[in-house]
Amino acid sequence: MSDLDQGPLLDVAIIGAGFSGLGMAIKLLEEGKRSFKIFEKADDVGGTWRENTYPGCACDIPSHLYSFSYAQNPNWSRLYPSQPEIWEYLQDVREKFGVGPFIDYGKELKTAHWNEEGKYWTLGFGDGSSAKARVLVSATGPLHYPMIPDIKGLDSFKGAQFHSATWDHDYDLTDKRVAVIGTGASAIQIIPSIVDKVKKLDVFQRTPPWIMPRPDRAIRSWEKWLFKHLPFTQTLFRTGIYWLHESRAYAFIRRPSILKLMQKVAKRHIHRHIKDPALREAVTPDYVMGCKRVLISDDYYPALAREKTDVLRTGIDHVSENAIHDSNGGVHEVDAIVFSTGFRVANIEDQPEMVGRGGKTLTQAWSKGAEAYLGLSVPGFPNFFIMTGPNTGLGHNSVVFMVETMVHYIMDALKKMDREGVQALDIRQDVNNAFNDEVQKDLQRTVWESGCKSWYQTEDGRNTTLWPGFTVSYWWQTRSLKRKNYDAV
Repeated sequence: MSDLDQGPLLDVAIIGAGFSGLGMAIKLLEEGKRSFKIFEKADDVGGTWRENTYPGCACDIPSHLYSFSYAQNPNWSRLYPSQPEIWEYLQDVREKFGVGPFIDYGKELKTAHWNEEGKYWTLGFGDGSSAKARVLVSATGPLHYPMIPDIKGLDSFKGAQFHSATWDHDYDLTDKRVAVIGTGASAIQIIPSIVDKVKKLDVFQRTPPWIMPRPDRAIRSWEKWLFKHLPFTQTLFRTGIYWLHESRAYAFIRRPSILKLMQKVAKRHIHRHIKDPALREAVTPDYVMGCKRVLISDDYYPALAREKTDVLRTGIDHVSENAIHDSNGGVHEVDAIVFSTGFRVANIEDQPEMVGRGGKTLTQAWSKGAEAYLGLSVPGFPNFFIMTGPNTGLGHNSVVFMVETMVHYIMDALKKMDREGVQALDIRQDVNNAFNDEVQKDLQRTVWESGCKSWYQTEDGRNTTLWPGFTVSYWWQTRSLKRKNYDAV
């Protein structure tokens, strides 16, 4: 397809209409820039909060912090937001800031090629259409490729089976024998939400998570009134929540030994809700808290303690037409299997075909693991920015804060290119290497490197997911683009 068929050259192409994509578009509009589009693969905004509709789906960051600082919502119903509320919030943001006309739906990115001569990106979409843009911003996020374990005989199962991220709402679980595979963040929300309606619940657990009490409650009417009529009160409330969460980073990244004190709280949480000694032992982790994601719930342990629930620590050998066979020879007849097995976060093969300078692909650039300068820029891929990219995930605070800092950085890059008349910027390889070497060095002293295996890591144990510092330090490093770190292309 010729360039003439691809339409006008956009200044910016944004891939994805979740928090990151909408946040980028809002700031472009604020700066008076209108030569951009958001290309969204689905038929609505929301990203992971549109996709995940499983029972009990909610966020583990408080509502007033899990939102844009410039678009605070005084009407949150609870301290911790549910999936429908977050999705509604993102839809409201789209309308409030006039982003809607700049979104093309049904556009799943398949290919992106850097045009060396023209200094722009050529994009190909799943529907056969294409576009071209001077700057490409990937705002797809890491949590949208469901991970289904490779279990022998799974294809022969005659019952219902679905992943938490692709929940089958047409299938009624009432009085069914249900198996939930996995005990991560989605499972601890799903299990309490379905335990009352199912006939039997088998929970297949590989490694138990550390779970802290969830300090959730409804937002009082007088609080909503204050937040609406005196907005500074909500800003103060939000700021307090931010610093409370930010303080947790010290234990994760500097003194993991502090987390052993928190384990006592978590163990009391177990003993309070579970009286059976064998079940207590089964759900008590044997690794330092924080090595895997710390979860929050008040109703998970009571759901496990129900007579109809069995927690199974044996591995799964195979699946037959109507049962799961464990590695000890046990047979568990089930009508439905729910996979709460997370996402393929570190798998670079899931990415669209990205071809940068000299024909180098992103798969080749990331052959030893995904990495980017500040999680944003990859050498050899000019004018390409990744939001919530490698090593920008958090274990203690709101990713929306990180998103806002990333948007600020990209906007600064655009301003400097316009000011200097530079067509494209490419992060220097030596700068990228030095940055990522320091990131991996810093990670070595964190709790995430204390010995357990987690989804934060690649198969060879490299942590490509988490930021090994305070969010304040990330804000400091992204407050402006250092021009000397980039080559003009």
